[in-house]
Amino acid sequence: MDKKLFVGNLDYSVGDDDLEALFAEHGTVVSAVVIRDGETGRSRGFGFVEMETNEMAQAAVGAIDGSEMEGRRIRVNHTQSKTDYQRRSDFGERW
Repeated sequence: MDKKLFVGNLDYSVGDDDLEALFAEHGTVVSAVVIRDGETGRSRGFGFVEMETNEMAQAAVGAIDGSEMEGRRIRVNHTQSKTDYQRRSDFGERW
């Protein structure tokens, strides 16, 4: 399991501080970032949160995934490490 979490289906009004506050209820938050459009600055509806330990990350996933925030049911998943992604992809082998 990874300490970095993907958070999806966020309302466009949710900011970094809102995301951090939500996850801080379940442990120490190292970072919380809502991804924004480079041109408009508007939220893209997803973000990433990094917790201090794997145990805290797992507790946060269990407590927050499927819950509502700002009227939307949010999704929380562990991110894939780059090596896991590369192992599962055969893109390089075909080209």
